[in-house]
Amino acid sequence: MAIKARLGKLSLPDNPEPFILEQLAVNAIEPLAVSMRHALHVYTLPDFHRDPFDRLLIAQAQLENLPIITADPQIASYPVEVVW
Repeated sequence: MAIKARLGKLSLPDNPEPFILEQLAVNAIEPLAVSMRHALHVYTLPDFHRDPFDRLLIAQAQLENLPIITADPQIASYPVEVVW
C-alpha cells in the first residue's frame, strides 16, 4: 500500500497508520505474515506475472485458500479467486 501511495496509485492520509489500523478493525481483517512456506511456493508458480510481491500474494492466496482483491488482470491467470 505504501508503494502504491507513493506512486500516486492509491490515496492515503499523510499519516496512514491510524487509517489502516481502523480499516483492519472495521473490516475484521487479520494481517497474514509471510512464512517460509509462502516464499518457497513462489518458486513453483508459472511466470505469468513478473512482479515478485504479487507472486508472493498469489502464493499466500493459494496456500491459505484466500481471495485476492486486485484489478490486476495478470493475477487472474493463476488458480486463485480474484475479487474486483
